Amino acid sequence: MRLSKRVNALLPSATLEISAKAKALKEQGHDVIGLGAGEPDFNTPEHIIEAAYEAMKAGYTKYTPSGGLLLLKEAIIDKTKRDQQLEYKPTEVIVCSGAKHALYVLFQAILDEGDEVIIPTPYWVSYPEQVRLADGNPVFVQGLEEHSFKITAEQLERAITPRTKAIIINSPSNPTGMIYTKEELMVIGEVCLKHDIIIVSDEIYEKLVYNGNKHISIAQLSPELKEQTIIVNGVSKSHSMTGWRIGYALGNERIIKAMTNLASHSTSNPTSIAQYATLAAYNDSQDEVERMRQAFEKRLNIIYDKLIAIPGFTCIKPQGAFYFFPNVTEATKLTGYESVDDFVKGLLEEAKVAVVPGTGFGAENNIRLSYATSLDTLEEAIVRIKRFVESNSNEN
Repeated sequence: MRLSKRVNALLPSATLEISAKAKALKEQGHDVIGLGAGEPDFNTPEHIIEAAYEAMKAGYTKYTPSGGLLLLKEAIIDKTKRDQQLEYKPTEVIVCSGAKHALYVLFQAILDEGDEVIIPTPYWVSYPEQVRLADGNPVFVQGLEEHSFKITAEQLERAITPRTKAIIINSPSNPTGMIYTKEELMVIGEVCLKHDIIIVSDEIYEKLVYNGNKHISIAQLSPELKEQTIIVNGVSKSHSMTGWRIGYALGNERIIKAMTNLASHSTSNPTSIAQYATLAAYNDSQDEVERMRQAFEKRLNIIYDKLIAIPGFTCIKPQGAFYFFPNVTEATKLTGYESVDDFVKGLLEEAKVAVVPGTGFGAENNIRLSYATSLDTLEEAIVRIKRFVESNSNEN
C-alpha cells in the first residue's frame, strides 16, 4: 500500500520525538525530567472549567457554525480591541481547532504550488511542514544570534522573489523567546507592503511577556499593515488550555471566508464545549492569566543565571514565551560529542534530562528547554545538566 508523496515528505516533530523518548524511559522506571513540551504546567483556571460544565448541562453540545460561535467571535473582537486597539468584524474572524489548525487552513487557503513563504530561523517546527503540505516552498532567512535571532528588513528584501506569497512573524518567538520591536516591525512591514506580501503574525505567546518587555502586533502599526496581516492567536498558552484546542485567525474578509469554507469540509466546527469555555476565558477575570505569567517570569529570572553558569552554555535572556534557547556548541565540544543532536541524546541517556535539539528549529547549535514546569524541577534539571557537562569534560 503506497502513501502519498506529501505524507512521505513530512519530517517528524522534534518536540514530540524527544517527548516520546523521555516517556519510554519513564515507563522503564527511570527518573526523567522532561523539558521538551511547550505546554503550561498549570491546570485550566477553575472558572473556565466550570463554564464548560455549565454549557454541557445546558445542552450546548451540538454543531456550531464552521467558523465558530458568533458570541465567541465577538469576544475575540472585544479582546483584540481591548489589548491591541484593533477593530474587526465577525466576518473577519475564524475560530479553529487550535492555532496550529488556523495556520494549516490559512496556508491551504493562500498557497498554490510553488508559492514561497519566508520563514525566519529559528522557527517553530511545524511552519515548514505546513507550507509544504499546501504545495508551497519554505524559504529560510537566518535570524542571527548577534541580532537576537531576529531578521532585518534588508535580509527580507534579499529573500523576496516573484513567487513570494507570505512571511511568518512569530513574536514572542518559539523557540527563542525574542520579541520584535515596533521599529523592527515597521521596516519589515514596509517591505511587505512594497511587494504585496501577506504577513502571518503568530501571536500565540502575546500574554507571556516578562521584565518590562512589550508585545506589539505588526497589524497595529498602520491601517495598510492591518489589511496585509493575518493574526493567529488562541487560548492554549495564555489560559493553559492546550487540550481544549481553540485558536483563531483575524484578517482580510476574503481570506477568512476561504479558510472557513475549507474548515467546513475538514474539521467542521471547533468543539462546542471548548468554545463556551473560551468565552469565559476572554469575558471573565484575567487574574489567573497574570498569576501564571508572574510564575513563568519568576522561573525565568531564577533559572537563567544558573543556566548560563553551565560550562559551554551561552544564552540570550528570553523576553517572552517559556523557553530558553541556549547555544551549546562549546558544551558539545567539551563533552566530546560530534553534534548537538548527539549531546542531547547523551544528556537524556546519562543525566535523564530531555531537551529538544535545535536542528528541529533550524538552529543546529542550540537546544530548547521549556521552563513551563515547577521551579524545583527546573533547578534539579540544571544540576543534572551541569554535572553531565562537568563529568564528561573531565573524562575527555
